[in-house]
Amino acid sequence: MKTRLLGVAALALLAACSNTDQNASATGGGGAGTIRPGSQEDLVANVGDRVFFDFDSSVIRADQRPVLQRQAEWMGRYSDVRVQVEGHTDERGTREYNLALGQRRANSARDVLVASGVNGARISTISYGKDRPAALGSDEAAWAQNRRAVTVVQ
Repeated sequence: MKTRLLGVAALALLAACSNTDQNASATGGGGAGTIRPGSQEDLVANVGDRVFFDFDSSVIRADQRPVLQRQAEWMGRYSDVRVQVEGHTDERGTREYNLALGQRRANSARDVLVASGVNGARISTISYGKDRPAALGSDEAAWAQNRRAVTVVQ
């Protein structure tokens, strides 16, 4: 009798755990693969959050414009979202020069978003220069990843 009772209790406990996991997944409460629309994760997964630049340049490359166009369309769908565009550089050059270059890169990305119809009041910019590298290393592969502007949901 005790064995049967313990078996029933164990099954009830397992069923309760199983239902809790299903409820969490269904409501987006920590289930794997759930992305909240309009979030940073949504931007990264479905649009792209960064554009890359050539060495010592703040000109948006032709191959990077589609990313900014998709960002503008995404911001049109989520009109309450505000973003900050971060400008970054590679490690070469002085700190002061790289802060100025990073700011020019952030401004260039912002200008394309505004020209694509996004209200400029929804976009702030900041430069981190070479202080926040995405890739470590002192070669072209690392430098190319660090010459970027990143759009971050606020």
